[in-house]
Amino acid sequence: MEMVQTRGWLVRGRALELTRPLVMGILNLTPDSFFDGGRHFPDVPGAVSHAEKMLDEGADIVDIGGESTRPGSRRLDRDEELARVLPVVEELRARRPDALISIDTYKARVAEKALAGGAAIVNDISAGRMDEELLPLVAEDGCGYVLMHMLGTPDTMQVSPNYSDVVGEIRGFFQERLAVLDAHGIGRESVVTDPGIGFGKRPEDNLALIAHASKLRAADRPLLFGVSRKSFLGHLLGREADGRLHGTTAANVALLLQGVEILRVHDVAPAVDAVKVHQALKESGDGD
Repeated sequence: MEMVQTRGWLVRGRALELTRPLVMGILNLTPDSFFDGGRHFPDVPGAVSHAEKMLDEGADIVDIGGESTRPGSRRLDRDEELARVLPVVEELRARRPDALISIDTYKARVAEKALAGGAAIVNDISAGRMDEELLPLVAEDGCGYVLMHMLGTPDTMQVSPNYSDVVGEIRGFFQERLAVLDAHGIGRESVVTDPGIGFGKRPEDNLALIAHASKLRAADRPLLFGVSRKSFLGHLLGREADGRLHGTTAANVALLLQGVEILRVHDVAPAVDAVKVHQALKESGDGD
């Protein structure tokens, strides 16, 4: 497959060159996430220890979220979400001051407090469509921003999703929302795009997005994919979430071969190994 040139990501003035793919480790502080719900909630010391373990395994970013966004999950008010995430963000920042922390939220107030507490990236499933105060905050802060596609809301996204051209439609969505970000003064160099695997997609849509990942680029921005243990793998393999690690790795390798720059995963060590082998093979083949 044709490789693409690397694209940088500006996070609060820090330039991430993306000369190799990055691994973003998932830390869900929820009782109801589809794979790890309840494992790290409400145990703040345990959650911070798990974040440190992911960093020690090679995670470049830790993505901390307090609200499950699986289909049909309960929406939280901002105070409840903040009570879950802020102590962990602040303690992780205190213990690992150089760690790159992402806050997984669509709420401006949660993002504001988390950014003040040590986060430097906002991972927004709504692309700025669920809280009108979020994009102005991102513009003012200069943080990194993950622009994700979702069809509808977590409550409705899996109710008969349908596309005529899922790859073209999501690329068009990125282009449209990047223009909105421009209007808010958010520099494109601070944005990465995520097609939102599992967020309002049928299994065949998810497979098409992975198979044609290189066609999803908008404005030459980096791509982030989160395929980790998701239900389309269960549909394909006939396995529950705890049996989908190998399928996750296979999908991640397919993405790496297309130049995808960021992998969002529950299992950091296997993803880091995949990146290392991919990089070694790529460098071995350079100049042929």
